[in-house]
Amino acid sequence: MSKANAFYAQSGGVTAVINATACGVIETARKNRNRIANVYAGRNGIIGALSEDLIDTGKESARAVAALRHTPGGAFGTARYKLKGIDENRAEYERLIEVFKAHNIGYFFYNGGNDSMDTAHKVSQISRHLGFPVTCLGVPKTVDNDLPVIDNCPGFGSVAKYVAVSTKEAALDVLSMSRTSTKVFILEVMGRHAGWIAAAGGLAGSGAAGEPPHIILFPEIPFNKRAFLKRVRESVSKYDYCVIVVSEGTRYPNGRFLAEAGTTDAFGHAQLGGVAPVVAQMVRDNLGYKYHYAVADYLQRSARHIASATDAKQAYAVGRAAVKMALAGETAVMPIIRRLSDKPYRWKIDKAPLARVANREKLLPRRYISSDGFSITAAARRYLEPLVRGEDYPPYINGLPNYVTLRNVPVAKRLKTDFVV
Repeated sequence: MSKANAFYAQSGGVTAVINATACGVIETARKNRNRIANVYAGRNGIIGALSEDLIDTGKESARAVAALRHTPGGAFGTARYKLKGIDENRAEYERLIEVFKAHNIGYFFYNGGNDSMDTAHKVSQISRHLGFPVTCLGVPKTVDNDLPVIDNCPGFGSVAKYVAVSTKEAALDVLSMSRTSTKVFILEVMGRHAGWIAAAGGLAGSGAAGEPPHIILFPEIPFNKRAFLKRVRESVSKYDYCVIVVSEGTRYPNGRFLAEAGTTDAFGHAQLGGVAPVVAQMVRDNLGYKYHYAVADYLQRSARHIASATDAKQAYAVGRAAVKMALAGETAVMPIIRRLSDKPYRWKIDKAPLARVANREKLLPRRYISSDGFSITAAARRYLEPLVRGEDYPPYINGLPNYVTLRNVPVAKRLKTDFVV
């Protein structure tokens, strides 16, 4: 069987462990050089394919590739760029196949979330139609944990750990000064439609009365201002302080985000302007309490220094599994994590058709949210706890993490035409 090259691209927001997945792909491909000649990565994600801006990972040493397992960010660059439907912009898909043909790319590994799985699925279809079949595998990642079918998404466990630890530590800080200073602390976390990350904040306490966080605001629960303010007042009255974890996607009953900015991002999603200051101002105006707030923002998804060992292991595993599935003849599928048991925590890698994953969201189940809508249940705790378990610290030099920067040597272009993205 003749050898072909593989193309790997990272899509959308990064995670603390997405490079571990890249490592899994590259190292597994290198162990199968009789089938895969080389792995080319897209510079800035799928844009690298459209613009024929490819990176030759074969120029990287085994040591550098191995160091990806503990390096955050996107080693090759990523992009928020959604390919339109085939009927809307057939030229983009034809360009992808043109580039794949020119560089003898027979395998496509797209590491991303919901929209990326849709793209991988479409490429698998149109490549056959255009007479150059490409084996297409979606490789899961998203901090939001909102991909369906899969038990949990690589990237989520580390964000969950960061948020739980940050909530726990900030709560101790606020409590120290609550008698004479700050009464309310608000931590804003990611999660546009799904409250998985916000739920992780609930791990900061054991669930006993009075333990922080005292309030969690989920996208799945319509925001009730009166009930919220009452809960804040009660918490300060009973415990002298109130710690709140709020998801960026918290919205009013009519569906409008508390922090909607009136603009959209590259995927057409509503641009959010920061919900923590909105909630903080609400507390001050109505209750008069002194407050502080923090926006976890990019810190939560780049904190490799406190990554979950479970997450790091699973991120590598899905990258390795994607290559093995491709070599076994699978296409238009995504490797998934299937939970076998909670205690002891056991899991395995399985697969799911991309058609079942693409453009679908998995929201936080109502059974994971308390009846009053402000905290997590025991069922949520059983689900979340194994995902944040274990430490997988990166190596340190002079007190700081030692992360790798790849050479990212470009592949010589073969096409005469450019494609404007």
